[in-house]
Amino acid sequence: MPFFLTPEQKQSTFWLALWLALALLLYTLGPILSPFLASAILAYMLGGAVDRLSRARTGRSHMPRVVAVSIVLTAFILAVLALVLIVVPVLRAEIPLLQAKIPAFFTKLDAMFSPWLAQYGVHVKLDSEGLRELLTRQVAASGDDVWATVLAKVRVGGSALLGWIATLTLVPVVLFYLLLDWHALLARIEGAIPRRYVAKVTGMARESDALLAQYLRGQLLVMIVLAVYYSAALAVLGLDVALPVGVLTGVLGFVPYLGFGLGMLLALVAALLQFAGWSAVIWVAVIYTVGQLLESFILTPRLVGERIGLHPLAVIFALMAFGELFGFAGVLLALPASALLMVGFRHVRSHYLRSSFYNA
Repeated sequence: MPFFLTPEQKQSTFWLALWLALALLLYTLGPILSPFLASAILAYMLGGAVDRLSRARTGRSHMPRVVAVSIVLTAFILAVLALVLIVVPVLRAEIPLLQAKIPAFFTKLDAMFSPWLAQYGVHVKLDSEGLRELLTRQVAASGDDVWATVLAKVRVGGSALLGWIATLTLVPVVLFYLLLDWHALLARIEGAIPRRYVAKVTGMARESDALLAQYLRGQLLVMIVLAVYYSAALAVLGLDVALPVGVLTGVLGFVPYLGFGLGMLLALVAALLQFAGWSAVIWVAVIYTVGQLLESFILTPRLVGERIGLHPLAVIFALMAFGELFGFAGVLLALPASALLMVGFRHVRSHYLRSSFYNA
């Protein structure tokens, strides 16, 4: 018997194919969508502040939305600049000291490891002169291949740098227009939903919005606790840059491993420069190891996971699973994506419990 589609099924098939084609196009354009995606995430985070300001009364009328957007965007940019101003003075103070202490550091390294390597027949000098001589020999042996590789790396690095500059320039512009037209954009998206599904989709969107708001509050608490912990622990150790390094580690804690890695690197360098022995370096490593364990197994599961209704074990599994599937971006989006998936799972479970398959 021939298979015929009803007019309604033909309509559904056509629009489904069109949406799949649009999704494929967006996937293909992925590399150039990064600033727009980043701007959309920031607009979602800052939209509540803009709404509250625009509802506030200034005299007899409400504040114009364009003014509220300008105030919030300016405050956000100033906060980012303040974070940069915390890091740059620390780097400017430490890098010259580090350069001055590098020869002595390599001399210590040579005295520590050269006798041990000599036992296995490896005779190499690990001081600055020995490493310079080894590097010179390697460059001479490699010849033009080294310079070709260096030039290729410079080209790639230059392209990446130009891409970052373009992204950083474009994000504030896109963010401004998204914040200005946020509600109109949401209304257009809602208007594009088929009418038979609009109530269900908007209900799920509200649930997702509530969960994401809880996630952001929980993540903010995690950042504050980490900033206090690292600042206090490094101050007890006696590190001169304890406050800026601790605050930086906590503030960047929302990006998995970035705050931990950068903060630990700065703290280790500061400990090497400020203290003579290795005990301070070991203590810095202990402080950051304890902080990472505290964040991964206590703070994130309790302050973030419980707020969005995820069991602590589910939080740990989500971080590992999304990291395995999507890499660093997956780790970054694991918890908010899990919150959204949980909303969908609740509705699927509710439908399953009402189905004849379950109740028969």
